[in-house]
Amino acid sequence: MSNARVLSFGYDASVTALFGRTSSDTILQHAHTLVAELVADRQLEGAVNRPIIFVCHSLGGIVVKRALAYSASRTSKLIQHLHSIFVSTYAVLFLGTPHQGSDKAELASTGRKMIDAMVPSKVFDTDGQLLEALKEGSETLQNVTDMFAPLMKNFRIYFFWEQEKTDIGTTRKYVVKEHSAAPILDDTERAGLPYDHRSMCKFESRTAPGYRLVVAALITYALNAPNTIAQRWISATEMLKAKRATEAAELMQ
Repeated sequence: MSNARVLSFGYDASVTALFGRTSSDTILQHAHTLVAELVADRQLEGAVNRPIIFVCHSLGGIVVKRALAYSASRTSKLIQHLHSIFVSTYAVLFLGTPHQGSDKAELASTGRKMIDAMVPSKVFDTDGQLLEALKEGSETLQNVTDMFAPLMKNFRIYFFWEQEKTDIGTTRKYVVKEHSAAPILDDTERAGLPYDHRSMCKFESRTAPGYRLVVAALITYALNAPNTIAQRWISATEMLKAKRATEAAELMQ
């Protein structure tokens, strides 16, 4: 993968920031920014049509799912350049991302454990606002999953779950359980990584357990992506031209 461009996207990853009351949909704001920054970088670097492989940890996967749903819908004339991220995405690797729960209570519980795991010293729920935010957040997670579900057929998907419990204060727990991190779905791959939630994306060396599993997937996707994405761009270009022609014809009526 010597020709790969490696980009990272930074954002406030705390659950309270993503689901807090200060924003009606902070995940959507992050998603918009991710798409805008990717489009800008790819335009400046002459890489608009290059395949994309996303590697996401924890709630970063939710941001990427929302970003792809947003990009997929941007097909009108003045913003069709934003559609390029959806068209160019070949694969998504999700590491410990919460995709589903049996009900809102379970998703809220997952959010609570994420807070304890990631920022245990910064959370003080003195007035119940955090629990309320988590309830709102759990519904947001489900909505994002529902938006992403019909798009999944367009991508290679690999789900990874944590196999070790995370130290959360006085106890150890799985932050995102296997069934949520790696749902059993057709045409997707899944595997466990022998780490806790914090460490599952931090391989200490090339010989670290799980490293070769993730890298092998990346290499396979990188080899297969160019032909698939090239064909997808042909189809997308034809679709957008047809859409513009239809709009022009409607204006003439």
